[in-house]
Amino acid sequence: MEFYKIFLSAHKGFGYLELALVAAFLVLLLTTMFGYSGKISKPFRKVTLFTMIFFHVQFLVGVALLLIFSPGFKAALNAGTLMKDPYARFQYVEHPFSMLIAAVIMTIINKKVKSNDKLTIPVVSLGLVAVALFVFAFPWARVFG
Repeated sequence: MEFYKIFLSAHKGFGYLELALVAAFLVLLLTTMFGYSGKISKPFRKVTLFTMIFFHVQFLVGVALLLIFSPGFKAALNAGTLMKDPYARFQYVEHPFSMLIAAVIMTIINKKVKSNDKLTIPVVSLGLVAVALFVFAFPWARVFG
């Protein structure tokens, strides 16, 4: 049970860092989008890369928490109440899958930002979708409550 607390603390700590990175990504994305030239800067490339890396780290730690250590997931799955209980549904279904989709989208964005010199509307749209998924799936009440 000690590993569960370690992984949970790591997941929560990386969550704060991910929140800061997503905020920086959003600010730089909007700054680049509304800038006169639309050129992708070095700080924007680096923030995009680090945001993607931490999305992946968060996802791997979260999967370890979910599949290896989480007793609530196995109990809800065995009892057949996983989708009936709103807390369990958010915690074990909506949160992981939304974060997985956001991590995949951030990987696509990082590839596009790395290979292009100018920001395009599809990349901006994907960035806003990734941020929206992150905001939806972030457990605000558990982290700040």
